[in-house]
Amino acid sequence: MKAAVLFEAKTPLSIEDVTVSLPAAREVLIRTHAVGICRSDLHFIDGAFPHPVPTVPGHEAAGVVEAVGSDVAHLKPGDHVITFFTAFCGTCEFCISGRPSLCLDPSTRRPQTAPPRLALGDGTPLAPFLNLSAYAEMMLVHENACVAISKEMPLVQAALIGCAVITGAGAIFNDSKLKPGETVAVIGAGGIGLAAVNSAKIAGAGRIIVIDPVADKRALAEKLGATDTLDAGDPDVGKKVLAMTGGGVNYAIEAVGRPETAELAWAVLRRGGTATILGMIAPGKSVTIPGPSFLSGKRMQGSLLGSTQFPVDMPRLVAMYLDGRLDLDAMVAERITLPEINDAMAKLRTGDTTRSVVVFA
Repeated sequence: MKAAVLFEAKTPLSIEDVTVSLPAAREVLIRTHAVGICRSDLHFIDGAFPHPVPTVPGHEAAGVVEAVGSDVAHLKPGDHVITFFTAFCGTCEFCISGRPSLCLDPSTRRPQTAPPRLALGDGTPLAPFLNLSAYAEMMLVHENACVAISKEMPLVQAALIGCAVITGAGAIFNDSKLKPGETVAVIGAGGIGLAAVNSAKIAGAGRIIVIDPVADKRALAEKLGATDTLDAGDPDVGKKVLAMTGGGVNYAIEAVGRPETAELAWAVLRRGGTATILGMIAPGKSVTIPGPSFLSGKRMQGSLLGSTQFPVDMPRLVAMYLDGRLDLDAMVAERITLPEINDAMAKLRTGDTTRSVVVFA
């Protein structure tokens, strides 16, 4: 099969012939239909976050099950599935307490003594990327790294649910538990931020303020439910949010991954408000919060994939799309082929595009 391989950080991806192993116990072989170009992948490709190489990046995908290994209980060939990169064991402390996105149990990975899931044509093993390696015509994953969905769901839009949408929506529904009439500021109008905006509208937010430097993204945020938009380049943007809301928002969602935007999320909160940090702040970077501001009862929390309970939340998001409440069509900026992936990465570096999606024939 064809796959986009990263041989070294800060170099272009290379389209290579790759071999995929047969599914072992509790593994599922998926024919990839669509995979989103996510900034998280770019962090690894550009070397901001270290990762073993060579590897096949990609982690926001949907496809159709081709084959299953032994002991697979809930999936069968022909099932349409969305993948997610935090494969969960189902039995550890985090899983049984309702936090499967935090599971790190090694039982979902292949033993080091077993053949690799993916390898180059000469037999060189490819390091697994976030349990998925989705920039490839096929994915071989643990059964608890994907969930079956309605076959009525278009797979291009379904792919976005695998990262951007569960993260943004989860920040509203799970992390914030936003109630009707409450206010929210979303910093960053990429895929994750836009999903948070749309979800805040579904949850009945009284005011949804979006902060982003790109005018086209602010316009798209308004289409998805933002009541107000502000230019992130305005040096007084924080003060403007406080003035607009009479003291700050109930919830702030940071979807950029920079210390200054995390600090802005804290600054625009009202007393007792909560800031949720979704962006990947690079190693070595720190967030600074004025000590006395803790006396205002504000909270800052981190979140991975919106604290999603995958087998329950993902089909619900599919249902929201099918009944017309969750708008995923507007988030797809362009559909591309695998050989165009480096051009899509270059667009992502500029910050001007929403979501490019690789669609396989």
